[in-house]
Amino acid sequence: MSHPRRKRDVEDRRDFFGLASFGLAIGSRAALSSPTSQADEAAAPAKLEALVPEGAPTAAPGYSPGIRAEGRRVVFVSGQGPKDLKADMETQIRQTFDRIGLILKAAGASFRHVAMLCAYFVHLNRDLPAYRKVRLDYLVKPYPASTAVGVTALAVPGLEIEIEAVAIV
Repeated sequence: MSHPRRKRDVEDRRDFFGLASFGLAIGSRAALSSPTSQADEAAAPAKLEALVPEGAPTAAPGYSPGIRAEGRRVVFVSGQGPKDLKADMETQIRQTFDRIGLILKAAGASFRHVAMLCAYFVHLNRDLPAYRKVRLDYLVKPYPASTAVGVTALAVPGLEIEIEAVAIV
């Protein structure tokens, strides 16, 4: 016998995700049918604004507590890792950012469009200082909102860092 509250929670989640998927489909259909050119998109660049209200924590340079983003397209970059898993961590982080850059470029974006970064570390305490240093070489103000998480393992054997990004173009 299932618990009535749990059953309702599952139904609520299904309703939410169903409506969210419907909204994305309608938005995607509208975007596909919209007669915009690349020149139109270039004329109206994305606008990112850092949100730093009084009392909001800023643990280190290179990120904003929040970002208000306005643009025409959203680019989601799946978690990326380095090319060489045996390289030192700073090199692995640079390789990971380079791979993110390739995906952003393919979408007509760059690091200046990134609104959110999530970085996952198998050795958070050891690797976070290198990450904080390297990201400043790739990111520009307003810095994206950012989260760094320590994990016990990543999906690819031997991978010790993975970074995902969301960009607004």
